[in-house]
Amino acid sequence: MFVFLCTRCDAMLTAPPSQVALPVHAHQQYGNGLQLPVLMESGTFAVDAEPWGRPWRTWEEIDPDEAAARGVYAPVHALSDAAPGAIVIAPGDARGTMLIPEKGGGYCCGLDGGDGPNMACEACGLPVASRIDDCSLWQAVWLAADAVRRHPVHDADAAPLSWAELTARGKGTPPFEPITTWGSRLGVNRWWSWSPRWEAAAGRALAHLLAASEGRPVTVPDGLIAEVFRRALDALLPAGPPARHAVLAGPGRPAPGADADILLVPTHPQTGETWAPAGPAASAYPVPLPFGVWLWLASPEPYLPVPASGGMPDGVLRDDPHAPRPRHLFRADQGAFQHTLARLRSTTCGTSAG
Repeated sequence: MFVFLCTRCDAMLTAPPSQVALPVHAHQQYGNGLQLPVLMESGTFAVDAEPWGRPWRTWEEIDPDEAAARGVYAPVHALSDAAPGAIVIAPGDARGTMLIPEKGGGYCCGLDGGDGPNMACEACGLPVASRIDDCSLWQAVWLAADAVRRHPVHDADAAPLSWAELTARGKGTPPFEPITTWGSRLGVNRWWSWSPRWEAAAGRALAHLLAASEGRPVTVPDGLIAEVFRRALDALLPAGPPARHAVLAGPGRPAPGADADILLVPTHPQTGETWAPAGPAASAYPVPLPFGVWLWLASPEPYLPVPASGGMPDGVLRDDPHAPRPRHLFRADQGAFQHTLARLRSTTCGTSAG
């Protein structure tokens, strides 16, 4: 385990965090004027291997060979020329920093980091990070890779959990959650919606499904998986040719059948590793899903008639209803879809996630 220090004066800028995989929704912009929670769990950090933030160059300014060398194989609106390797932490894990008033880009409802780093080292004044808390953005502090360095501390990081341990201890990500707007004149304005985490996860997975399709239809199992993917797949892929079959696979589940061409599998939340099957299924195309989303699909949490802990009088059942379902159809996140699709060498379809 280690902390992050200022490169100019060695002041400590964070509490000791443990590394986890970068969330799929790290750069998601969700809706308009909405409140999103903190991106990272307290005590964790993640590294973005790709550049992100100012300065930006439009696609017309970039040589295709340069883009391909950066792993981008299809046109995008713009690419960042910032230093790669930015580190994201929970805002509460920052230490010894102060806001830079003249770098207050955003201010619709908060800060968006559009003017560059807006947090400085309190000891020496070096700009070291960007605080993000504007509406429709995930709240986070992004440490600039060229302004901080890692310093080991005595506590050793625990080994990553095994797949079996994750499955036993893990908590699924619910597909629905309440969404709240900022500054409603009528008080708190909240409604139940599809989870932004699910929409981002589906955007990335949908791009992989198209790459795995080989230009043929793709079938998915009935139920929630079909609700998430089938409408977009039917709109983006042609009808007629023999279909490729996608199934849910992963730790603790039965081995996929011989007709499984595509596997919807989990990624390890700590390492980012994609689960891989053994045997004949190893040749199937793996489509990554965040572990919490995959776990909910594999083992949906039941609606219990009694509390999961504590107790109620004998003969009394809880009378609160299920979480309301959203009033709109599921839609994969367009930004996550396009970001992933542009970075896959083999794709066969357009860039609109229906």
